[in-house]
Amino acid sequence: MARVKGGFVRTRRRKKILKLAKGYFGSKHRLFKSAKEQVGHSLMYAYRDRRNKKRDFRRLWIVRINAAARMNDISYSKLMHGLKLAGVEVNRKMLADLAVNDIASFNSLAKVAKEKVGA
Repeated sequence: MARVKGGFVRTRRRKKILKLAKGYFGSKHRLFKSAKEQVGHSLMYAYRDRRNKKRDFRRLWIVRINAAARMNDISYSKLMHGLKLAGVEVNRKMLADLAVNDIASFNSLAKVAKEKVGA
């Protein structure tokens, strides 16, 4: 059986990893062994954080809504309950945007929620 030296295939495989490692610090973008390890971790972090991003944004929206609700003398949970009772179907993303950019319309929604809850 003939000896196989894998030159082209090996070069292509290494180039692919080093291309993914572009911009990493120190030997992590120069040396294949450390680049391969870092790229593996980076892909794992990217996969995980694409899911965590959804949680993080929801937490941010809730914090913003709660801050604006407290300015209207109502808690976050009572605000959300009151909006549900009033039949107002505005999601947290839109509520947080109103709380930051259009406080007048948020105040009117908070007023509606307060009336329904009786707070």
